[in-house]
Amino acid sequence: MTEFRMPSLGADMTEGTVTHWFVHPGDPVKRGDIVAEVDTTKAAIEIECFDDGVLDEIRVPEGQTVPVGAVLATISAGVPSSGNGKAETVPGVRVEPVPSVAPSDSGGRPGSLEQPASVAPESTVSAAPIAEPARMTPLIHRLAEEAGLDPASVHGSGPGGRVLRSDIEAAVAQQKSARSPAPAPAPASASTSPPAPAAPGLTSASEVADAAERSAAQPGVARASGFARRLAEARELDLSGLSGSGPAGAVRARDLPAEGVPAPAAAEPSEDETVRAETATPPPSPGARDAAAMRSAIAATMERSKRTVPHYYLSDVVDVSAAADLLRERNAGAPLSERIVMAALLFRAVAGAARRVPQLNGEWIDDEFRPASAVHLGVVVSLRGGGIIVPTIPDADTLDAADMMAAMRSVVERARSGRLRSSDATAATITVTNLGDLGVESVFGVIAVPQVAIVGLGAVTDRPCAVDGLLGVRPQVTVTLSADHRASDGATGARFLHTVADLLHQPQEL
Repeated sequence: MTEFRMPSLGADMTEGTVTHWFVHPGDPVKRGDIVAEVDTTKAAIEIECFDDGVLDEIRVPEGQTVPVGAVLATISAGVPSSGNGKAETVPGVRVEPVPSVAPSDSGGRPGSLEQPASVAPESTVSAAPIAEPARMTPLIHRLAEEAGLDPASVHGSGPGGRVLRSDIEAAVAQQKSARSPAPAPAPASASTSPPAPAAPGLTSASEVADAAERSAAQPGVARASGFARRLAEARELDLSGLSGSGPAGAVRARDLPAEGVPAPAAAEPSEDETVRAETATPPPSPGARDAAAMRSAIAATMERSKRTVPHYYLSDVVDVSAAADLLRERNAGAPLSERIVMAALLFRAVAGAARRVPQLNGEWIDDEFRPASAVHLGVVVSLRGGGIIVPTIPDADTLDAADMMAAMRSVVERARSGRLRSSDATAATITVTNLGDLGVESVFGVIAVPQVAIVGLGAVTDRPCAVDGLLGVRPQVTVTLSADHRASDGATGARFLHTVADLLHQPQEL
């Protein structure tokens, strides 16, 4: 029996709220599956499972807040088929009837436990999970099956071409638009409106049945996560008219519109009610409250850092003409989706320098520096609604430029769409902030405790400089370092910046 606990998604996180469960007791789970969504003061994060087995018990229901380390659920060992043809049972685990399909070669995982209503041939179901197991998790593979997609044909936008949930949704939308004929003009009607469409192709027969059972237990209540339901109540939204992106069309927090949707038709309000509604002082919007909570969390973290960490600051102007030439050659004729931008090389150089100068890669804990064994690069992402969040690119020093570009694109997209995963919240060992795309020449960041350094990147601009005794113009970037004086001295910081410059002068090593 394995305990699935509330993970720590950052040094400043002390608790989290379970907003949605994607699995139910009795469901098989595999390492890498997205099993739950947790809300923190900065973002809602999808939590991945780190063990194989069967979900035995959910101990923390949706909407409940628990501290870091609390047991969220328990996972039992797998339930393989025994020699007599009968499935072994585990107390408290729901076992579905299993079709007579031989186990796959990958870990003895049995064939599909539930036959989607939209799939007819059993042989197709049993063979599909074997296809390209490294490109997608079983959960994503199941979503592709239920959407009627060929898993091998789905283009992955994740690191190493990994297929993500967003890739499945995009493929479904593209497939639907290709099949749908041009809609005929609908007659105008003020009294009727078409029902909201359900999430296309991503719902299995078993999920529909589970949703129906839950709806029957609560008549008239739309399927939604606890967090989404609370937000809807605060915004006075009618959930019955919304289409959700969760399993069985469940409404999640990100599906809610900023403004209220019309409630079911009711009697016209009286004149007095209309006057009271117009003159009442509106409460702060949930969006404003969320922004205030994020701002408060950022303020607390930054205040703690500036109060307790003795910062020192260094900067260096780096010539990136060799890197620019390499990118120009590399991107010539390449599709837009495969092109690499300068930021990928800059991030790769920072990660490489952190590996070569380990005194800046680690944490200051209990009055001592603890060097990290790997380089987990924190990336500061500005959110469109205000505030920042710092997801992590794990093992950044092992990525080449193309993999770094894919990881950057993927993590920024998930951060801004509110779909971060627990792997994105791995404890960073050094952070980089890049404001070059906003035209900023240089930026000195504030260290994220307990890390001991943050690197700032400015805009790459053509600047006059002396080249072999002659005045010339070269593309240059200002790289800055804010470091903890308790863990390192200025000479160490200077060596770090020189290493970044050396790597950018020889970009083929990146």
